[in-house]
Amino acid sequence: MPPEDKARRVAGVFDAVADQYDVMNDLMSLGLHRMWKLFAVERAGVRPGDRVLDVAAGSGDLALALARRAGSSGQVWLTDINGAMLARGRDRLLDAGIAVPVVQCDAEKLPFPDRSFDCVTVGFGLRNMTRKDLALTEMQRVLRSGGRLIVLEFSRVWKPLSRLYDEYSFRVLPWLGKVVAGNAAGYRYLAESIRMHPGQEELKTLMEQCGFDDVEYWNLSAGVVAVHRGVKYR
Repeated sequence: MPPEDKARRVAGVFDAVADQYDVMNDLMSLGLHRMWKLFAVERAGVRPGDRVLDVAAGSGDLALALARRAGSSGQVWLTDINGAMLARGRDRLLDAGIAVPVVQCDAEKLPFPDRSFDCVTVGFGLRNMTRKDLALTEMQRVLRSGGRLIVLEFSRVWKPLSRLYDEYSFRVLPWLGKVVAGNAAGYRYLAESIRMHPGQEELKTLMEQCGFDDVEYWNLSAGVVAVHRGVKYR
């Protein structure tokens, strides 16, 4: 798919599903996404006073947990390229009594100075970025020395489960999308985008090529998702 077509398609998908995004996450993952996000937050190691950038923040699950860990002396920035999703994330944090800076921006062109953050997170957003290498390089740029990048993303499932996983992805997910969100095509795109995203080792290599050190990953739910962590030392 040409880059401009992907960007347009992704924008259309999230405009269409924003209102039912959280409900669909619970249904699709049987609630497991909450544990995956908690694991990612634990790996981030955010402490009181840290400055955190949550890229492709969506409806704000990660940002809310990170803001509670950064505390009143820290700061979490909420960013997303999609205005509808960004508004949901902002409202979720406000409902929890937490006001954070909110910026609509492209992850490939982050509007922040070099070495601005102690931690950058991206949850279920990297696969939707057209030029993943540019986005990862930007995330590395805005991290301070010793800063961490956390990537939570769908990955390669354990091979014996791949046929069953394919049946679920290409039959059940679009059906759920049609019934609950009124958008079967959007969730068909989700299944397709997962298959096109780099697997565990490929993403580790890409992160290293983009300037991250000590890159490691953890498989969750038999590799349905993985959490990657890289550190910036340079």
